[in-house]
Amino acid sequence: MNKAYVNAENCKACGLCMASCPKQAISMTDEINTHGYKHVQVDREKCIGCGICYTICPDAVFTIAAEQEA
Repeated sequence: MNKAYVNAENCKACGLCMASCPKQAISMTDEINTHGYKHVQVDREKCIGCGICYTICPDAVFTIAAEQEA
């Protein structure tokens, strides 16, 4: 099954992905990337790989790919 993966360095904490996620699988972390922004994370249990985050994100934060082994 496909899942969303985050490139935290591209995130500018705009929140568009969180507002658009139908499963509320995206949340903001307290971590800061090298550009000084908090960034999002994806809850893999909730993510259905729909790609809405990928489509809505203006900063190319997301990749939709087959679930990776941990």
